[in-house]
Amino acid sequence: MNESEKLLNNVPLPLQEFQHHFELNEDLSKQIDEWKKIPVLYQLALEELKNKIKLIQTEWKIQDGYSPIEHIKTRIKEPQSMIQKVRRKGYEVTIHNILTQIHDIAGMRIVCAFVKDIYRLYDHLCTREDIRIKEVKDYIAQPKPNGYQSLHLIVEVPLILFEGKRWMKVEIQIRTLAMDFWASLEHILYYKFDKQVPEHVVAELAEAAKAADDLDRKMLNLRRQILSLTEEAAAAEDSEGSNFNDDKFSAKTQVYKPILHPPEI
Repeated sequence: MNESEKLLNNVPLPLQEFQHHFELNEDLSKQIDEWKKIPVLYQLALEELKNKIKLIQTEWKIQDGYSPIEHIKTRIKEPQSMIQKVRRKGYEVTIHNILTQIHDIAGMRIVCAFVKDIYRLYDHLCTREDIRIKEVKDYIAQPKPNGYQSLHLIVEVPLILFEGKRWMKVEIQIRTLAMDFWASLEHILYYKFDKQVPEHVVAELAEAAKAADDLDRKMLNLRRQILSLTEEAAAAEDSEGSNFNDDKFSAKTQVYKPILHPPEI
């Protein structure tokens, strides 16, 4: 480790002191320039990925009459959080370690209506040449002990820069509406108790997670029933149409069909 990296590794927190440390040491000017590029590059990677997801969302809406993606949120990890995470992992604080050891500098949350939509989106992402899936953690199949559920992906998306193509990592969390509601409240409670949540609250959170999972299953079952009824109505319309003679009847019997018709499960 050279002298510049030693100085970087001893950088104090908070961020203002971190920046001041760089300003006082001219030898680190190149590293600070690289440091300033980090959030910009990851923001560009997020925008690139978001455009791809929006295109998928639009195509599904045109093809199927509805999109399984409810909404998308993005965020960039704060510089101070990056430094803390590298130190927590036991690595020296260098630009190289930040880029290679932290995979969630850029984060995207995709919220879907149903669990099956999550895996449908995942299956599609696996087929794309412009997105590399590097890691998968399925907390839906195997929820965390506190009840947390979500599908976590580490993906890479390409940026075409003057220096050439650069693949940037982005963490994607894909959840249902119920999972997202639970996770948001859990985060608020942990923040309120400064991560020292009483045991009875932890137990109740686990029960709430179970209730959210039950809700997902119930809504999925309702979806199946609606699809089944829609198919039966369409079949009845076809059957009646084949039995009527247009010369004898001026108007055909009309059967109601929902405008939004999701794909068959």
